[in-house]
Amino acid sequence: MSDPTYDSDASPETEKPVVWLSGRVKSPPFSNPARFLVGNLLRRLQRGERLSMPRSRPMPAIGRGCYELRISNEGRDWRIFYRVSPEAIIVLDVVSKATRQTPRRVLEGCRRRLDLYLCSQDKRGIR
Repeated sequence: MSDPTYDSDASPETEKPVVWLSGRVKSPPFSNPARFLVGNLLRRLQRGERLSMPRSRPMPAIGRGCYELRISNEGRDWRIFYRVSPEAIIVLDVVSKATRQTPRRVLEGCRRRLDLYLCSQDKRGIR
C-alpha cells in the first residue's frame, strides 16, 4: 500500500514515543472511528511523517515545532495540540473546540506544560 500508515518496514525502534502531558483520546467522547483516526495520525507522526492541512497546522503561538491535529467527530471539532521533538511526539492537550479562535487559556496551558517538560528534559540532559 502507498499509505505510510501501513508501512510494514517500520519497526518500533524507529518510532518516536508519544508523551501525553494532558488530555486523553478515549471513547466516549470520541467515537471509535475518530479514535482510530487519531491513532493512525499519531503513528504517522511517530514514523517521521509531516502532516499538513486539513489534518494538521502549525501553532507558533504555543512554540516552535508545535502543531494542532484537527479532528471532526459527530458534530464536534477536536484539537490535539502537539510538538514534534527529536526524541518524542509530545501531546500538550486535547480539547473540544467551539469557536474559531483557540482560547487563550488553552494556549497558555500548552505553553506552560511544554516549558515544564523542556525544563525536566534539560535537567536530565536529554534536550
